[in-house]
Amino acid sequence: MPADPSDADARDRLRFDGGGTGPGGSGPGENALGECEDDGVTIERGTMDDVDAVADLWVALADGQRSYGTHLVAAENRPDAADAAARAVVTDGLVVARAPDPNDTDSKPGTSDATDPDAADATGSSSGSEAPTIVGFVTFGVESGRYDLDVTRGVVYNLFVRERHRGAGVGSRLLAAAESALADAGVDVIALEAMAGNEDARRFYERHGYRPHRVELEKPARGNRSDTD
Repeated sequence: MPADPSDADARDRLRFDGGGTGPGGSGPGENALGECEDDGVTIERGTMDDVDAVADLWVALADGQRSYGTHLVAAENRPDAADAAARAVVTDGLVVARAPDPNDTDSKPGTSDATDPDAADATGSSSGSEAPTIVGFVTFGVESGRYDLDVTRGVVYNLFVRERHRGAGVGSRLLAAAESALADAGVDVIALEAMAGNEDARRFYERHGYRPHRVELEKPARGNRSDTD
């Protein structure tokens, strides 16, 4: 039996500690789907055409989270990340942030961006098409499991914004879109995870009203053993 039965079946969607936006920050005019801020970024429902680009961003997110101690490897999980993104499209659980410039990629990799995905065409195509660039995404859904709960929980599985677009409210707008969709789906609470060492991500979520609910503890199987309570 899992330590917390409410999470029994939630980990099959490549959720890994959320918090990918880090300093994505909040900003004025946090809009829902389809509206633009002054930076021209549009928040939209993801489609099947976005799956490859989202998988690339997932790899960038996973690679950045390695510095905070996540055990998930990045590039090796890209096929599963693409499958998870496709499932999220089917369940209306994917929202993306699009920038108008197809060449609007980071000039250099940041602490939360993988080098290879940032060097690639973020539209998921190498044809140099004029489609807008996907600069961020959020995946979410209504939690389902084997155990009855006294609430219906929504879960934000992954949230990520490319470094160049952080600090302009894009992360806040993605999170707001996910929260709105989950509220419309009838959830009572919304849960997410952040790595304990990712202080930027934790502050970001705290500014948006999230508070600790469950603490996951870990230790090496061998060594670092204490004989005292």
